[in-house]
Amino acid sequence: MNAPDLTTPHHETTQQLVDARTPALPIELIRADAMLPVLETIEDTRHRPLQDLRISVTDRCNFRCSYCMPKEVFSRDHPFLRHDQLLSFEEINRIARVFLKLGVTKLRITGGEPLLRKHLENLIEQLASLCTLSGQAPELTLTTNASLLAQKAKILKAAGLDRVTISLDAIDDAIFQRLNNMSVPVATVLKGIDAALAADLNPVKINMVVRKGINDGQIIPMVEHFRHSGIVLRFIEYMDVGTTNGWRMDEVLPSSEVIRRIHALYPVHPLEPHTAAETAQRWAYDDDAGEIGVISSVTQAFCHSCSRARLSMEGRLFLCLFAGAGYDLRALLRQNLDDAALQASIAHLWQQRDDHYSELRGQGMQPLRRVEMSYIGG
Repeated sequence: MNAPDLTTPHHETTQQLVDARTPALPIELIRADAMLPVLETIEDTRHRPLQDLRISVTDRCNFRCSYCMPKEVFSRDHPFLRHDQLLSFEEINRIARVFLKLGVTKLRITGGEPLLRKHLENLIEQLASLCTLSGQAPELTLTTNASLLAQKAKILKAAGLDRVTISLDAIDDAIFQRLNNMSVPVATVLKGIDAALAADLNPVKINMVVRKGINDGQIIPMVEHFRHSGIVLRFIEYMDVGTTNGWRMDEVLPSSEVIRRIHALYPVHPLEPHTAAETAQRWAYDDDAGEIGVISSVTQAFCHSCSRARLSMEGRLFLCLFAGAGYDLRALLRQNLDDAALQASIAHLWQQRDDHYSELRGQGMQPLRRVEMSYIGG
């Protein structure tokens, strides 16, 4: 595999790609908005329903993890988006409201690091007041590195946040600081985790991206730290999201090996999934010490059940984590279209969706340019 090109600023590279390949929106539906029927739950061409919307609120992060925001690309003078280039909270809220009318029941806030977006609790409060088709509030979650969570957990809970998922790739401080590339101590993240538990942002989940030869020696220490804590620890196979992280298949540690290592010391047994679209395979310790999970996105593709759409911080809609192009929803918002026209446009896009990259990867397809993890939010 060729080395990634690090000569062009990451956001410029991504933006050029997205702008050049943004498909045209279904204008014929927009023009007929007065006659549009009320659309409810929808499916794509592979009969996958639209159920989850992931909303990135910033392209900035205070970590420089090499698999997501490598320091060689995201240098000190990196040209991040200006605030006026981001969707406003009101625009995000409107888009989310339309997605809920199409059957979405779960909203996840991502980044970058979402807690870097000022006054995020105001957005949480707006989203928490929305309703799904069943009349219930949507499940509202946040993915964070937890470095700022100790100060924010109670505020976010009070605003209506249900739970958090925290990224933590090592429990050893020296290894963790080397991985985050910003000298952030692991104690800072652990304080954020404690704050999340105290604020009842439960169940707290921790995601560890496992890279063979990099941090796989931390699997058992992580298990030993979080057993009996009530926290769900999940191990994620290292994915080829984006094109700047130098991903190699030989750095992927299969989830089956993760479970084998854990089971040898702390026996586990499989659990049934909560839902058909759940990406994590659930396991429980035989001694009732809690639950773990594995996300086998490389060795056991789950494209067949993917129900997620992703909204970038500047209003691009991506229908696959590995997409190379996004649809410009902000352009529609700023044409003063009503909700019915916006809803019909999004429904049309989902109904045409045929993405199944991870399955194609397993068939030996050639690598494609893909949007970066830090831009799309995972």
